[in-house]
Amino acid sequence: MAGVKLLGLWYSPFSHRVEWALKIKGVEYEFIEEDLQNKSSLLLQSNPVHKKIPVLFHNGKPIAESMVILEYIDEAFEGPSILPKDPYDRAIARFWAKFLEDKVPAVGKSFFLKGEEQEKGKEEAYEMLKILDNEVKDKKFFTGDKIGLADIAANFVGLWLGVFEEASGLVLVTREKFPNFCAWRDEYINCNQNKKYLPPRDELVAHFKARFQAAAAAAAAAAAAAPK
Repeated sequence: MAGVKLLGLWYSPFSHRVEWALKIKGVEYEFIEEDLQNKSSLLLQSNPVHKKIPVLFHNGKPIAESMVILEYIDEAFEGPSILPKDPYDRAIARFWAKFLEDKVPAVGKSFFLKGEEQEKGKEEAYEMLKILDNEVKDKKFFTGDKIGLADIAANFVGLWLGVFEEASGLVLVTREKFPNFCAWRDEYINCNQNKKYLPPRDELVAHFKARFQAAAAAAAAAAAAAPK
């Protein structure tokens, strides 16, 4: 479809949420890779408030924030619905999508920060995992019998969380502590319906492993240079 562009990053779970929704709808789009170290004027002009990806352009008009974009896509384009038809089910889908979105920073702190902030992040992440472990018991999808808004929002915990664990060496999730979540995650990654929408895991691991190694090397260099 003419007039659809996505400004994002290939390794971003937030960009991939939008791509997932566009593919479900069968919408053709142009992907524009952004450089967060040298943000483009296109990004700064189209998302002046947060200056973050993803940004969807439809007929020249920008829409920012992945969860907002998902609902826009569902309303703006023909094709399979991302949100359930039943109002109650829609509310439940939005609840879990927001819950998952709100917990992303805690997981990020667990891997990308150190010291007290990292420990706070890990505590928050464990609380989230306890809740999810109960919620996804014997479930394939969050609401209904097909992929929807909450399942797309869950891509961060479904794939990227495990990628971060492997790339960093820090393990938050074990089958002993969170058996239901692990069973759900296995199904999430290996489900044929999901595979076509998720990026190659090995490429993500390689990318984030390099980032963690670079960060560790920089921290070691800074520590060595500090006054004794």
